[in-house]
Amino acid sequence: MDPDHDATRRTWLANERTWLAWVRTGLTSTAVALGVGKITPELANSGTRWPYAVVGGGYALLGALLVAYGFSRRREVDQAIDAGRYVGPHPRVVALFAAAGVVLGLATFLVIVLD
Repeated sequence: MDPDHDATRRTWLANERTWLAWVRTGLTSTAVALGVGKITPELANSGTRWPYAVVGGGYALLGALLVAYGFSRRREVDQAIDAGRYVGPHPRVVALFAAAGVVLGLATFLVIVLD
């Protein structure tokens, strides 16, 4: 087997696994949205549900954005592989996702503790 062809095939498969990781992370965020927004206030017998709904909505939005970016990223990397070049992730997008995760995590903590 041609080593160059084999390396390209492995790169394509790695890109596919990375795309699936973006999708899994997005779906996990969506599941957290359901848990925080609907299930947690029900279990806590919370009289004030809107903070949970806002934080849950944030997780749902984050999940949708993760899946959309993962799709865009896969297409971008596929094109780079075809052209024989490398394209890294967008640092600002990665920083935005990290910041959103921190903000939502802290918001979840505050909503649960202050309720």
